[in-house]
Amino acid sequence: MRLRGVVSSGLGRAHVFMSQQHYQAQFKLVLGIGAWPGTLNVDLPDECLADYGSLRVSAGLDEGEVPPGPVPLRIDGFERDGRSFGGATAFVARIRREEGGWVDCAVLIPDLTRHTQTAEVISGTFLREGLPCEDGDVVQIDLS
Repeated sequence: MRLRGVVSSGLGRAHVFMSQQHYQAQFKLVLGIGAWPGTLNVDLPDECLADYGSLRVSAGLDEGEVPPGPVPLRIDGFERDGRSFGGATAFVARIRREEGGWVDCAVLIPDLTRHTQTAEVISGTFLREGLPCEDGDVVQIDLS
């Protein structure tokens, strides 16, 4: 499956979650290394929403028949100091700018997300420098 979209800025709050040791241990299993403490938001055009929707079905967020395709990897939530940190589902992938080199990553779909048209991408690399990319750049995401 290939998604294509435009890099956009998020709310800047992902680092609070991404830096938690409980998550980082699980990201190492998905990525092979710890994840950069943040996500890269990729806004998806209408033609990619059916494929992204199938990922949401695989993650258990939307109803429908689970399609064959990328394998969902569970990221368990936890509670610490009376605060709940929700779970998520990750899908192994790779990302690149147009005509650029590929960087290993994963599409992360948190259990509690408002994003239905924005893919959140995690990587061991700070993707804005590693690709490099900035808001408005078009990227491709290949999911395995």
